[in-house]
Amino acid sequence: MRSRASGFTLVELIAVIVILGVLAATAVPRFIDLSDAAQDASVKNIAGALTSAASLNHANNIASDAGLSTATPTRVTTCRGAAALLEGGLDSQYFIQGGRGTTISGGGVGTEGGISECRVAFDSSGNGGYNAADTPGEIFTIYGVR
Repeated sequence: MRSRASGFTLVELIAVIVILGVLAATAVPRFIDLSDAAQDASVKNIAGALTSAASLNHANNIASDAGLSTATPTRVTTCRGAAALLEGGLDSQYFIQGGRGTTISGGGVGTEGGISECRVAFDSSGNGGYNAADTPGEIFTIYGVR
């Protein structure tokens, strides 16, 4: 009796390797540059959180001014002061561009109830401070609360 050898032939193994190579060549570029997209999404998330927190703080301030029983509103008079609205503060890799908010109405964030646009950015330069080259960045809205 002859025993028959079992296993894959060389042609089958080469075909599988070629197919895996083609799949890898098309899939790898999609995963190479995800860190930039993640940083951009993170900055947009922080900007949204700051806008929401500022809106809630402003509403709380209005309720407090009306004599309703509320928690004490957080004082916000500058763009950078918005970081106090986040529980735990703003991570050290992110900065709020201060003094560059565009006044929309009411005299800006320095005025009670004033509205300004501010910018939060990721410290892409790694210098531990904010500079105009830091990207990505995102605009958020802040309300002045005295």
